[in-house]
Amino acid sequence: MDLSIAIYFNQELTKDVILLFLGSRIRELRKEKGYTQQQLADLINVTKVSICCYEKGNRTPNLETFLDLVRVLDTTPNYLLGMDVTVVAEEDEEYSVVIPKEDLQIINEIRKNNKLINYLREDPKRRVEYMSKKTI
Repeated sequence: MDLSIAIYFNQELTKDVILLFLGSRIRELRKEKGYTQQQLADLINVTKVSICCYEKGNRTPNLETFLDLVRVLDTTPNYLLGMDVTVVAEEDEEYSVVIPKEDLQIINEIRKNNKLINYLREDPKRRVEYMSKKTI
């Protein structure tokens, strides 16, 4: 399991962020496989309450349980942790960053609006703070 990416868009990859992705991804994959919370719990030897708490982000599975989830849900650790899409710079720069697919969708939607892009580029931090206060 590669947790070496500790910084993501100048933000720490906090436990809360990891739990957010972990919970939503467990729920998504469980439903895709057609498992109830109880069925998944039985497959990985935990309680239904544990599965519920993982999905809500209230509890973190231990390493053994995490690896069982990866195996039973037929996925990768990176996907469960929200580090599943590698984005490479558009120019000739030689670097890449792994981001959640949900963030890539947000970026692609923003890129469709040139006026919004230019507004954000003027002062990204300040603009996002302003937008957060107005919309959340």
